[in-house]
Amino acid sequence: MNFLLDPNVAYFLLVTGFLLAILALFSPGTGVLEAGAVVILVLAGYGVINLPLNLWALIILILGVFPFILALRQSRRLVFLGISIAALVIGSVFLFRSEERILAVDPLLAAPVSALAVGFLWFIARKGLEAIARQPDHSLERLNGLVGIAESDIFLEGTVSVGGEQWSARSEEFIPAGSRVRVIGRQGLVLIVEAA
Repeated sequence: MNFLLDPNVAYFLLVTGFLLAILALFSPGTGVLEAGAVVILVLAGYGVINLPLNLWALIILILGVFPFILALRQSRRLVFLGISIAALVIGSVFLFRSEERILAVDPLLAAPVSALAVGFLWFIARKGLEAIARQPDHSLERLNGLVGIAESDIFLEGTVSVGGEQWSARSEEFIPAGSRVRVIGRQGLVLIVEAA
């Protein structure tokens, strides 16, 4: 476990763990990313606990979580995302203290890892935030008032084509197949229709 006490290894594990955690946040479900993030962050945490730290960098790293949360909820998402990414990069690069140098992490490691992390986070998080902000492409509420065609005879139940899709439908009156119908409501995924 001594290799975990190398600032370069701890830095790499910390950044990798953060990236996996953020990726898991935007694509939840399998548990693989979440488990990988936890394992890697625990390994990085061993180095964080046992290596000398710059307290100010730890504070920046921790405070960088708040702009990320704001990016999920506010309208100026990209500004908060940029602040969060900058806090991650600065906090992680300068987290470990060294008596000989300003950086305990090798700059030849920190530069490409930081560049890859920034690019990865900017792309993934920006796409994830765009998906969160996007309105549904198909809202069931927009179906009311649309006109379609009865695919089968409809009396109490049947099938209609509305908006280029087939739907189960109900009507209180008989509507023969091939007739035009108008959506007047819905019950779950069953459209209530009348002759148009």
